[in-house]
Amino acid sequence: MSIDLWSSLAYNAAIKNLYSTGTRKEKYIMAANFVYSTREHKFILKEWLDMSKVFGQGRFEGGYSLDEVDSILENAMKIAKEVVAPTNEDGDKQHAVYKNGKVTTPESFKKPYWTVQENGLGSSNADHSDPSALPLCLMGCTNEYLAAANAASGPYVMATTGASGLIRDFGNEKVKNIFLPKMFSGQWAGTMDLTEPNSGSDVGDIITKATPTDEPGVYKIVGTKCFITGGDQDITENIVHLTLARIEGCVPGTKGISLFVVPKYWHTPEGEKGEFNDVNCGGVEHKMGLCGSATSIINFGEEGKCRGYLLGDPPADGKGAGMAQMFQMMNEERTVTGLAALAAATVSYNNAALYAAGRIQGRQLTNPKAGRVPIINHEDVRRMLMYQKSITEASRAMIAMSYYCMDVMENTKDENERKRAKAFVEVNIPIVKAWCSDLAFLSISEAMQCYGGYGFSEEYPIAQQLRDCRIYPIWEGTNFIQSMDLIGRKWMMAGGQVFGAWFAELEKFAADHKDDAVLKAEVALLEEALAQYKEIQGTMAGYLGQGKFGMIGFYATRILHATGYIYGAKLLLEHALIAQKKIDEIGKEHFEYPYYAGKVASAKFFAHNLLPNVGLFLRVIKEGDNSVMEIPEASYMLV
Repeated sequence: MSIDLWSSLAYNAAIKNLYSTGTRKEKYIMAANFVYSTREHKFILKEWLDMSKVFGQGRFEGGYSLDEVDSILENAMKIAKEVVAPTNEDGDKQHAVYKNGKVTTPESFKKPYWTVQENGLGSSNADHSDPSALPLCLMGCTNEYLAAANAASGPYVMATTGASGLIRDFGNEKVKNIFLPKMFSGQWAGTMDLTEPNSGSDVGDIITKATPTDEPGVYKIVGTKCFITGGDQDITENIVHLTLARIEGCVPGTKGISLFVVPKYWHTPEGEKGEFNDVNCGGVEHKMGLCGSATSIINFGEEGKCRGYLLGDPPADGKGAGMAQMFQMMNEERTVTGLAALAAATVSYNNAALYAAGRIQGRQLTNPKAGRVPIINHEDVRRMLMYQKSITEASRAMIAMSYYCMDVMENTKDENERKRAKAFVEVNIPIVKAWCSDLAFLSISEAMQCYGGYGFSEEYPIAQQLRDCRIYPIWEGTNFIQSMDLIGRKWMMAGGQVFGAWFAELEKFAADHKDDAVLKAEVALLEEALAQYKEIQGTMAGYLGQGKFGMIGFYATRILHATGYIYGAKLLLEHALIAQKKIDEIGKEHFEYPYYAGKVASAKFFAHNLLPNVGLFLRVIKEGDNSVMEIPEASYMLV
């Protein structure tokens, strides 16, 4: 099927014209280029998901309707394009700077932060009493635009949203009254403080200490945290650190950890900013990407004067609730990480498609004597573009479904529906975080290849996107940790029933559509991949039965990727069924035909070109090669 990728994007003709010049004289269309569309999100919200289960229930009952979706998306896009995107280059070139104990962010970051907060697209969305708060599946769309416009500025808002949510759900009335009004408004920012210099993924080894004071619920905090996103900045008047620490006498490991609300500045009796709370920034990381985001080292209690509120009840039998509480924010941030990776990949794909449509180079293999053509007419360039298109669409569908299930879980009155949605969220989180971020980086690499040598140049947008995106497989729990979570927890949860129910829906979809007139071959490939996946599970069970526990470490990442491929294929095929029905209604002459034809093509490409990776992984796993452990350690050392 011939697809006019350029016209299907429906982007601004002026930008299209600038790219078609093939020159580098227009600086503003290069590194800071924001090229985006709301079309995919309108499809997801208005044609795919049953939004009546969100808009019509719980706190959203009578609040929103499908008629408002377009205006909400367009408003968010306007803010992203006109307010946030112009600051992207500043964030990449100016960096967050640490000097004399203080952090300075790019001056231009202040306006986007406050514009986002004041327009209800920031931390106010965590206020469940706010009637204007958006459902997560709609909020996720707006967050995608903001992340795409400037990936470095978004974390200041996102972290505040997550931190305020923890206080909302676990804080007592006093703590809520002190911190939430200021955090919901954005006046006070929030962070998540887990990692320490000597404990990263092994959170149970943290040494930050909390000691009770004479004031009930207030503890002295002493310790150091590192890699804290937005740990210090000059955008807000105060920063509230949600900090993990161990109260003396609590049990070792993660079970003995508690969570504390530790503001940079203490508060007055009236809840206003008060005296300095002995929370000091020790520096910012010098990073390859997200340079405008202040990734900080934070020292608590250097002078013994740092205080924090315990979140929730005191530890019982030496066991704190900190990790269970923090997992709520971590899971939210893991979904946001997948979303940010998707945004970077989409910016890269959109720019690559436009560049390929305007870049004249070479002649077609099928007609070598004809004139030179835009590179979008070359087979391999089309392959690279379709790879990017299918990856971004599959990732967006995964993320949207996760947010949708979160909304249903929170608002439905049907207990069975709530349980089903919760199961989907549990399984989806590691996939959304790890598969989407891993594949986003590969997708951006293909976008860079479409540009040729210009892609490697900092004057064009792809280099920055590649640098920015590389952190996402690492932070909020490395992708290996996510893979281990999938196999070690999600596979086994409730005796396998949670994952089993999730997987059964994929099988049911394949069975229900195996005779589809247009997608029969692709559904058959999904059925084959699902059978192969079950064989992967059986093979791993065999290894564990033999005591070969190291096989989990060998194959966890590939198993998670396999899970993403089967899930992505199912979701894209769902989209393709809807799109094909629409094509049958409107015909090929309709202006929307290229969009819907593109949806069908994405599903077919994914099924034929990416889904077969599941069979490859099965072969590798069954072979059980152990060479990486059999090799002497010294063999890795070349110096």
